[in-house]
Amino acid sequence: MAKKLFTTKQMGDAVEMLVAAELTLRGVPALKAPDNWPHYDIVAQPKGRSPQRITVKARTFGRKGAFVGWRNGEEFDWLSIVLLPGGDLEVRRFFFIPSAVAWKRAHKATHRDGRGIRITNLLKHLTAYEDNFSLSEVPAAARPRRR
Repeated sequence: MAKKLFTTKQMGDAVEMLVAAELTLRGVPALKAPDNWPHYDIVAQPKGRSPQRITVKARTFGRKGAFVGWRNGEEFDWLSIVLLPGGDLEVRRFFFIPSAVAWKRAHKATHRDGRGIRITNLLKHLTAYEDNFSLSEVPAAARPRRR
């Protein structure tokens, strides 16, 4: 087994900065909140909308037991899940899921007072929110196509 090159904290910080950068480069200015900020990790400002609070979760891709979780009572507008390369996954995948959808699709976390989404369920039921860098509440399949 290869030695990890970073700590869990370093990975979390890097992914938060990555999400903020990707949003900004795609036209939604965003910045990372200070470390240990309650409830969310990033504030983004879509054009013509109020600031959006985003909590970021990351996992190395794997089909067994991969789970992203959050505590009950957390307040955020968007759940961003970043799947990092590993196993069968060769590139990063980004998901931006509206809070209401995330809470509805989540199930009770067994190891703490919270909720979460299994990666297998993410890939099965929430792919319409993949690459949703515009922070659209409407799933990709329901959005009108541009001509």
